[in-house]
Amino acid sequence: MKTRSSGSSDDGSGPFPESEISKLDDVGTIIDRETTPNLRSSSTRSRTPNGVNWEHTGSYANGVDSAAACKPTPGHPPPVSLSASPLTGPNPKTTCLPNLRRNGRSLWSMSILALLTAFLGLAVLATISYTLVNRQLDPKGCRMSYMRPSYLRFPDFDTEHTRFATKYSLYLYREQGVDDPNRLHGIPVLFIPGNAGSYKQVRPIAAEAASYYHSQLRNGAISVDSGVRNLDFFTVDFNEDITAFHGQTLLDQADYLNEAVRFILSLYSDPQRVERNSQLPDPTSVIILGHSMGGVVARTMLVQPNYQANSINTIITMSAPHARPPVSFDGQIVQIYDEINDYWRNAYSQKWANNNPLWHVTLVSIAGGNLDTIVPSDYASLESLVPQTHGFTVFTTSIPTVWTSMDHQAIMWCDQFRKVVAQALYEIVDVRRASQTKPRADRMRVFRKKFLPGLEPDSEKTSHLDSPATLLTLDDDSTGIVPAGEPLRLATLGGKPGGRAYLIPVPPQGSPASKRFTLLTDARIEVSQESQLEVLLCSVFSQSDSQFTYSTSLSGGSSSSTKLACKNTAGDAVLLPASTSSSRHPFCADGEPQVPPFYYLEYDLEHLLDHQFIAVVDNSPSISHRFVVAEFSDHSESRQTYEVSLTKLLGFGLTATLPGNRPMTAELRIPSITSSMLVYSLDIEHGSCPERPPLFAPMVRQYLNQPYESRYFVNAKHLTVSLHGVAPYLPPQLHRDAPEGLAFQFWTDPSCASPIHVSLRVDVLGSFGKLYMRYRTVFAAFPLLIVTLVLRKQFRVYDKTGTFVSFSDSLDLSLRQSIPLLLMSMTLLSMSLGGKLTRGSWLAWAGTKASRHTSIDFHRNDLLIGTDDPFFWFLVPLIGTVCIGVCVVLHYVTLGLTLTLAGLYNLVGAPPKLVTEQRRPRSMSFVPSTSRRRMVTTAALLLLVSFFIPYQFAYLVACLVQLFTVVRALRLKGHTTSVTSSNYYNYAHSILLLMLWVLPINLPILAVWIRNLAVHWLTPFSSHHNVLSIMPFLVLVENLTTGRMVPRLTSGLRHVTSVLLFATALCAAIYGVSHAYMLHYLVNIIAAWLVIVHSTTDTWSVPDFGAMFDGRAGEARKGGKAP
Repeated sequence: MKTRSSGSSDDGSGPFPESEISKLDDVGTIIDRETTPNLRSSSTRSRTPNGVNWEHTGSYANGVDSAAACKPTPGHPPPVSLSASPLTGPNPKTTCLPNLRRNGRSLWSMSILALLTAFLGLAVLATISYTLVNRQLDPKGCRMSYMRPSYLRFPDFDTEHTRFATKYSLYLYREQGVDDPNRLHGIPVLFIPGNAGSYKQVRPIAAEAASYYHSQLRNGAISVDSGVRNLDFFTVDFNEDITAFHGQTLLDQADYLNEAVRFILSLYSDPQRVERNSQLPDPTSVIILGHSMGGVVARTMLVQPNYQANSINTIITMSAPHARPPVSFDGQIVQIYDEINDYWRNAYSQKWANNNPLWHVTLVSIAGGNLDTIVPSDYASLESLVPQTHGFTVFTTSIPTVWTSMDHQAIMWCDQFRKVVAQALYEIVDVRRASQTKPRADRMRVFRKKFLPGLEPDSEKTSHLDSPATLLTLDDDSTGIVPAGEPLRLATLGGKPGGRAYLIPVPPQGSPASKRFTLLTDARIEVSQESQLEVLLCSVFSQSDSQFTYSTSLSGGSSSSTKLACKNTAGDAVLLPASTSSSRHPFCADGEPQVPPFYYLEYDLEHLLDHQFIAVVDNSPSISHRFVVAEFSDHSESRQTYEVSLTKLLGFGLTATLPGNRPMTAELRIPSITSSMLVYSLDIEHGSCPERPPLFAPMVRQYLNQPYESRYFVNAKHLTVSLHGVAPYLPPQLHRDAPEGLAFQFWTDPSCASPIHVSLRVDVLGSFGKLYMRYRTVFAAFPLLIVTLVLRKQFRVYDKTGTFVSFSDSLDLSLRQSIPLLLMSMTLLSMSLGGKLTRGSWLAWAGTKASRHTSIDFHRNDLLIGTDDPFFWFLVPLIGTVCIGVCVVLHYVTLGLTLTLAGLYNLVGAPPKLVTEQRRPRSMSFVPSTSRRRMVTTAALLLLVSFFIPYQFAYLVACLVQLFTVVRALRLKGHTTSVTSSNYYNYAHSILLLMLWVLPINLPILAVWIRNLAVHWLTPFSSHHNVLSIMPFLVLVENLTTGRMVPRLTSGLRHVTSVLLFATALCAAIYGVSHAYMLHYLVNIIAAWLVIVHSTTDTWSVPDFGAMFDGRAGEARKGGKAP
């Protein structure tokens, strides 16, 4: 092995050109053996020690660059020792090092280039924070809910049923004054709380379900005969376990819940606990409600070994991250997600139902939208997991009567939302079946009716398929026929004795243009004789028509009457938020008067071919200010598509005009808008209506069909447009249809003939705020890229010159070459390769199972910035710049902390003594304990990691030890001007920064372990006990406490350090976000290599290992003999 040099003779910390560094092959100490007889030369060895007896001269310490600096200085003090290690002389070859650095530079100093880059990055970060808080904010519209809760615990569900009975508990919710606290009466529903969630979060929905049943359904004969019964809500107390960060906790909860389901079902066969009709079958399945990670736990239950087949067939989740884990700090939770998602995909890919274990399972994922800043709502998507026949994803802004975004907790107590959920549950239950629910197809039909807007292209229209149920009798006086091609416009209802009907002829089949019928009104459309307004699909009455349920006569007994057989369209009516000149939001918040919604009907001509008329029947007994607008219009006139690229949209925006003779409902679609990372501003300008005021204010619906997300804007003028479409790091959809893009649906009064001008532009500043939710975990990965590249530059300079430059100087050098080159390479990689580099090609060694869907790579977006769209090429340098600023901030924070601690240390301790060569006393700053004590301490910590504590706890201890090592090194540096102390401090400081950036990856697991201790769960932590994951860190940190500087590598082995650091930087950039847990292992390998470099360059022996802890590696190799 090549000879190493022990140090350098410069003591500044200023930057120097890379060209000068490259000219230096080896730098020795400024010592000549013949002039320093007290120093011993090393025997023929492959290294020169760097942790002991660093020599410095007054000339070099003062920055003098002269020939005299190469000569010994008379009266110069003996060498300074950073440890009590034995002395070994320098390289016999005398080398003169030119002065490359300026003297007297402060630790706080930094080059202009680094400061400007850091300032730019922090400015971008500040912009992101500002826009997140101040721009593109959704209004909060949830109304408060109230309940009277009580909880009954099941002590019988003990350790005989599950091993987690001492940690978790099962409860039954009962609404006081409504539910029977002693008996089970209905259908079991199990609520699963989320990450750190409480079992009491079930109370809003459970209370609403109990009140709704007892006030609306209990005494209804139709409901009882159709199998509707009360819902028994069970809930689980997980002691607020943290499941988002720890895979094993997720598995433990799933295991416990399967046993809980088995126990719950057994309760319904106990006559002492249940009051049920003996003719009804005992329940065999439980309905699941899951919040946040509780939804993921619910899906995990079905893949557990103790899952009871068919015990779950309906799952409704709220703000649950199904598509990918919220954070990837734990390798096990990433693996669990992969296994669960592959299981669900493979099950639904089976051709035959008998081969699909999930054939009868329906899954609905409900997302809160923009207000949810805990879990990105993009992650709630089921598009890559479940086909439309078995489930879908919907946002709360889309749900009729809700129409508001919700934060992560509000989705559990929002009053208007809990009402919809409770009603949907009662419409899917059927106590007459053992499963306690209707068949899968019927359940999906109910869920789509309750949770979706009803305006989807595939929305089901049923009224035209029903048999005629209304007999409508008319005469000439009570009937008005709307001329073909003209709209029906009613500004008021009522005022006509006996009522009045308006007949709109249905265009004949074969019309030259494709037609559709639309109707909008603020009057309630329902199937009732007392309804103010009826909309009927009518045909001429014939004797062959069946018996009618309703009969409406407007003829007044006239003999010349006409009879029509009609079908009521109330079942197809869609609810829209009311839009008036005073409307501000589509919802009514607390304290605001409730405004009735609008009713909207839409039929394509193919749905009306069996009918001759559409009858709008005004039954209002008195004049009421209700409006009706109805018309037939051409599809071509109502829909416009704009093929415009994102680049053009960003540069020039988009303008469109809706003409004055437009239909009531018009649609504008932009296929290129699919990404959730851009937000827009939409401005609407419409002229006045001089002849008559408009019946309603313009209303806009912004929507996507995959997933189902709609946002409504009433009294629309200036809109903020954001969406949850294609998001970073999400897997592709199961069915790769061509993206339809974002669409805007406009409702305007067609009688107002003035044109409407629409202007759409990208809100660049607002888009910055959306980067936070999509890329917040990037701060666990990309900063490590910067730190490892800076550390790599430090080692390269050190191995060439003997000077371990400071972090700030190395950052300046890296910014001139390595960092820009790597960021540029990553940018080109993201643009050119996109989804071609997959986890299969990069992480095949990890043993991860690939999905059976060979045609779809569900991990294509795991790389880099999580998208292969070349439009977002700028994100790599943007994120890199932000991370440079964050790294500089952490550098200065660490520096300030260590300076403060060093100052406190100086107040309570004596100043360090310089060690002379002749007597070799120990330094007051670095007095290592005995090797035996250090080995015992390390071994004890590793033993605890093996059996009790997670290695993350030991890592935190290592970080604290390294922090105080840096404090001691800084204290010594302040009392001496030697290059030795400067090198060692810079080295220790950079290692601390490296460890600090890995610390956030380990803290969540540590929080889980501490949480278990807090709830007195003393069962040994069942994961993260691999001692090899922490041993290199512990040995390296213990080695640094001795004050030993890492030896220089002048042979080819120096490239190993460079390659390891560069590979870590590369992996941090490519897979750091989607697999952040890997970064700990990569840095662990770096620590192991540094331990090897510290320990020896010759053969290994037991004395060598002991010498690593007190800096006596040289002695150990000589058989342990003292000099």
